Amino acid sequence: VQLVESGGGSVQAGGSLQLSCAAEGVNFRICDMAWFRQLPGKERELVSAFSRDSIIRYSDSVKGRFTISEDDGARTLYLAMNSLQIEDTAVYYCAACRKYGEMDGFDYWGQGTQVTVFS
Repeated sequence: VQLVESGGGSVQAGGSLQLSCAAEGVNFRICDMAWFRQLPGKERELVSAFSRDSIIRYSDSVKGRFTISEDDGARTLYLAMNSLQIEDTAVYYCAACRKYGEMDGFDYWGQGTQVTVFS
């Protein structure tokens, strides 16, 4: 399994970015997928998760601004980020295959992509 994120960059506050995660070797039919982020000086936190039973979760801080989606055929996970705020500045990680019995534990992780929002 290999997860490769792309689409990060620098954007002015209020702008938009779309992150992509190419998930080689991941069976989208059985694996939950998610986006996490790590803000400077803080622990990694869940941004959004997409489960196999079609339940989608968002953190309160991004609800209404970010949208998670996936293309099963292309084995790609997306995160559309709108109305970006300076507080969204972080390294964003793609994660695949939730560990059994763990809400936010995943077996596979990407290397991360930096998102910087400036005023």
